[in-house]
Amino acid sequence: MSSDVTDDATGEVTLSDVLEVLGKVLGIEDRVSTFDAGTPLFGDLPELDSLAVLELVTALEDRFGITVDDDELAGGLLETAGSLHAFVGARAR
Repeated sequence: MSSDVTDDATGEVTLSDVLEVLGKVLGIEDRVSTFDAGTPLFGDLPELDSLAVLELVTALEDRFGITVDDDELAGGLLETAGSLHAFVGARAR
């Protein structure tokens, strides 16, 4: 695996890239392959509690070279896999 922000040839962050990080942090690699953009996250995944949110944000920051401010967590950032992907994709550009 390269040290680039993504493994995608276009340089864009894909939903799969984000879901890979989510799966590793939450220990649900076996389930995350069934997720799509509409999959609900916070409040629907028992593994995604407040401590896991902090771990996930740190992992996303490290993987994609982005910064997430605390006040951004209050919005719909973790509503669905798609909202998380859109946020990370916009930040990683």
